[in-house]
Amino acid sequence: MALEQFFQKDFTLILTSLQVDLQIGLSEFSVLQRRVTHGWNEFIVDHTEPIWKKYLDQVRISYAVLIVVTVAFIQEYRSEKSLEELNKLVPPECNCIRDGKLQHLLARELVPGDLVCLSTGDRVPADIRLIEVTDLLVDESSFTGEAEPCDKTDEPLLEAGDLTTLSNIAFMGTLVQYGKGKGIVIGTGENSQFGEVFKLMQEEETPKTPLQKSMDKLGKQLTLFSFCIIAILAWCSSLPHDTLQFRTCFFAVLQCSLAVAAIPEGLPIVVTVTLVLGVLRMAKRRVIVKKLPIVETLGCCNVICSDKTGTLTANEMTVTQLVTSDGFQAEVSGVGYSGEGSVCLLPTKEVIKEFSNVSVGKLVEAGCVANNAIIRKNTVMGQPTEGALIALAMKMELSDVKDIYIRKKEIPFSSEQKWMAVKCMLKNQGQEEVYFMKGAFEEVIQYCTMYNNGGIPLPLTPQKKASYVQEERRMGSIGLRVLALASGPELGKLTFLGLIGIIDPPRAGVKEAVQILFESGVSVKMITGDALETAMHHSDTLFFLSSSSIFLFIGQVSVFFRTSPKHKLKIIKALQEAGAIVGMTGDGVNDAVALKSADIGVAMGQAGTDVSKEAANMILVDDDFSTIM
Repeated sequence: MALEQFFQKDFTLILTSLQVDLQIGLSEFSVLQRRVTHGWNEFIVDHTEPIWKKYLDQVRISYAVLIVVTVAFIQEYRSEKSLEELNKLVPPECNCIRDGKLQHLLARELVPGDLVCLSTGDRVPADIRLIEVTDLLVDESSFTGEAEPCDKTDEPLLEAGDLTTLSNIAFMGTLVQYGKGKGIVIGTGENSQFGEVFKLMQEEETPKTPLQKSMDKLGKQLTLFSFCIIAILAWCSSLPHDTLQFRTCFFAVLQCSLAVAAIPEGLPIVVTVTLVLGVLRMAKRRVIVKKLPIVETLGCCNVICSDKTGTLTANEMTVTQLVTSDGFQAEVSGVGYSGEGSVCLLPTKEVIKEFSNVSVGKLVEAGCVANNAIIRKNTVMGQPTEGALIALAMKMELSDVKDIYIRKKEIPFSSEQKWMAVKCMLKNQGQEEVYFMKGAFEEVIQYCTMYNNGGIPLPLTPQKKASYVQEERRMGSIGLRVLALASGPELGKLTFLGLIGIIDPPRAGVKEAVQILFESGVSVKMITGDALETAMHHSDTLFFLSSSSIFLFIGQVSVFFRTSPKHKLKIIKALQEAGAIVGMTGDGVNDAVALKSADIGVAMGQAGTDVSKEAANMILVDDDFSTIM
């Protein structure tokens, strides 16, 4: 009711309007009627929560503690899983000669001095000093970082080098890609080079994230502050007061209240929810985050160390340039073994298909025929270099050209001769046999007496040979692996066809990502197992900015080459000791220790080994380096 209805009227009018007798008051019946209409004379209070709900609110703190404990357990469990994945790379069985007989044994039974036989497809069961080798190629990319298979020998080495130069040693866990060999076991278990990585993985502890360090620091500060205040209150309570009992109770309650209030029980839940939201955002970008605090670490990272092979590069050998014997130059687009891309003449940019340019067509044909690789579902089966030549033929629609020939003979590649050749004959025709050869330029050119000029063989003059030498040096100086190709009726009378440049190219978007990171104040360092020349070429390709900023940039970026797992660990530790928050990206076994020791380890989801993915905190599902920005 409005107050104006009462304070402006005479009370007799109010009694009349409310139907009340001044002497008798309301009857019980009237009271009941009016209570139905107006309710009780009290405030309506919301129903309080049940006691069990109040208890549940306090239990949430226990849930937060349980979450923290569970996350810690999962982290420890995954740490053990990374060691299990490392152990899986050691083959369960091997072929060993004992008591004069070839026996099929469990690899764990090997001891130093055992004779082990290796063949195509075998994983090396221990560190082995090779004593007999037949065209043995071993894929050591996941162990040393070298993209190309290592050509093994049984000859003693005059100088001790790093792992990538020990060509008479087959390392545990590496894969025999071609050929066969025999060797003496010189290192087993933890005494092998692979075992060194295993021990480092066991010894290395995953560092705390900046968020965890900040939370620890906050907890210590709150604890210290609380103790100081409690000490002051305790001192105050000892001062004279009127009532001893009141003084004691008051200060006891105050101290307990302060101790409880100093504990931010809601903080773990808030932090966890915030980090979960970050993880969900990263998941939309095809990034798997294995540990919640890593989301915050990624934003704090100011140095990123990256492996080259398979991380900054695709670990897919690709033809990028070719030069024919009669002077045509062409550039090749497209990366990997999918066959997507084109071959364009320079400088006209004319796209070449099949034999629209005879000289280019013959060069690509030779590379396709003198080849043992097969590409299935965009994956090469065989040597990556030969896979690159098949992919080149696919881009020119010449991948079926080898089917028109019958192979009569093959002279396989060896480290001594540095070339391979096949003798073929056209199907359904009684023509003469023809040789196709590919290999190192300085070796192939010695078998050539002619050069191809638009399909017509012409005598190979010293001037022409000198021009090819110069062209081969130019291609090599920009980081290309150069192959020379030739064909002809006899090995000593071949026709030189030209040069093909192959490289493991940078991944799409990597150059732009590195530039953005640099502009954001993040230093990028490349750590590779490659030789200096290859490493510096890739650093020029990936890290080059404008000429005005190159001097500033070169001072902030380092390129580490010929690095072992121990070297990578030392680099990470040195950066952390300098106060940097370090991120490490990699995909191989040789990166696993560094991935685990870095503040944030990022592994490749497709190209990465199981070991690297287990050791890392974050996995890039699409192997896209730019997603870490």
